[in-house]
Amino acid sequence: MTGIGQGIEVNGALKPGFDEILSPDALAFIADLHRRFNPARQRLLAARTTRQKALDAGQDPDFDPMSADIRAGDWRIRPVPTDLQDRRVEITGPVDRKMIINALNCGAKCFMADFEDASSPVWENMVQGQINLRDANARKIDFEDTVRGKSYALKDNPAVLIVRPRGWHLDEAHMLIDGEAMSASLFDFGLYLFHNHETLKNVNSGPYYYLPKLENAAEARLWNMVILHAQAALGLPVGTVRVTVLIETILASFQIDEILYALRDHIVGLNCGRWDYIFSYIKRFAKRAERTLPDRAEVTMTSPFMRAYSRLVIETCHKRGAHAIGGMAAQIPVKGDNAANDAAFAKVRADKEREVTDGHDGTWVAHPGMVALATEVFDEYMPAPNQVGRLNGYSTSAADLLTPSAGAITLGGVRTNIEVGILYIASWLRGQGAAPIHNLMEDAATAEISRAQLWQWRVHSAKMDDGHPVDTALLEAQFDDILAQMRAACDEAQWVTSRNDEAVDVMRALVFDDNFAEFLTLPAYELIK
Repeated sequence: MTGIGQGIEVNGALKPGFDEILSPDALAFIADLHRRFNPARQRLLAARTTRQKALDAGQDPDFDPMSADIRAGDWRIRPVPTDLQDRRVEITGPVDRKMIINALNCGAKCFMADFEDASSPVWENMVQGQINLRDANARKIDFEDTVRGKSYALKDNPAVLIVRPRGWHLDEAHMLIDGEAMSASLFDFGLYLFHNHETLKNVNSGPYYYLPKLENAAEARLWNMVILHAQAALGLPVGTVRVTVLIETILASFQIDEILYALRDHIVGLNCGRWDYIFSYIKRFAKRAERTLPDRAEVTMTSPFMRAYSRLVIETCHKRGAHAIGGMAAQIPVKGDNAANDAAFAKVRADKEREVTDGHDGTWVAHPGMVALATEVFDEYMPAPNQVGRLNGYSTSAADLLTPSAGAITLGGVRTNIEVGILYIASWLRGQGAAPIHNLMEDAATAEISRAQLWQWRVHSAKMDDGHPVDTALLEAQFDDILAQMRAACDEAQWVTSRNDEAVDVMRALVFDDNFAEFLTLPAYELIK
């Protein structure tokens, strides 16, 4: 453990270059953020637990009558910066050095560099990621792949960089402030702002962020207080920091106006984080049998409750002058299988056509190979930089947001959830937070859906399409069969390095424990920190 002084301790390895990011001034800056705002963060996390008990008891969320004046008011957010006016296609990915270069070069308008769901929070990933982003903003990033003999360098006119820090629920265990683990959100946010605000100003851009997993306006207000204080401490004008909030929790969908209002001096838009949103729906109603969802593959953006949420985001954003960004198409190009590749591209095209014709101002893709297709669709239907001025008259009720989609639970869906959960958790334990599995790009959000569905189905003995209940005996048999197939597919050395055994243990606990774990990354973090 390395004592920095003044109650700051770093107990992660200090590799070459880490001292530049973890400088005394930078550490003092983020320690101040933690001391000021961590007590409020902890209170808000406790409030989530209290709210969950009410939901478990049968209470349904609704639009808050106490904030009706905000929803009815005639107000708009601060004008959006020039380099964020056109966000028609955004790509996301981890903060890996080569991937950052490829994402910035791929032709997308924006790149969301993700410290959260697409990254495993191994200490080296988190600090090296800050080095990579600093170098990218300075236009000095390159990478030599000695294995493949390839060189990577930044091209002219790269995508606009947006950074997603980890959510309020996560700690950074490798940094202690006065003996307690630091908020991972404040660690990621603070280091990036401290090291990059001046460089970004010099290239007519700014410190832009995606804020994940907010549950309500109170959590947005905390972010606003953090931003205001951080700007003041660095001598930056109000509005220097600009954020996009991911509406990826069911409770946040009832406070969209309020979230925009709380951050109105710093927010530029909202994003439909569809995979986390599905997970949140399952999690918040996990103990409610009437809210059970069908196979993950059947819960799409054309499902009525998902379409309602997407249109609510669009209508509310445009009313307030904010951009509405569509969700992630998880499909990736399929090599060596023309039929599967054509099907993947067709699904992405249909998804993006629905988004742009509904009124979204931009969208997400998971792979550089999908950027051209998404751009083509948005260029066809949205020739202007955005369509923020378009109001559609969409009306969304609480029932629209809460009524689950119809569909079947199948044995294939059960097996897919088990396999994807194990394979993703194993990848995460190995330090890789974005994993291509069965021609889809999986991240923590999609793995959360898999394990959450299995837990809910088991607890309520949900019936499959053949009439058989999804009970403990069925799940145990499927776990055993899938594990046997996975072991047969690799030799002993490969199995040891795969970390599949540990992943199976984590997945089993998540599925079979009596209590529903809030996030799979919380118990899994104990195996990597």
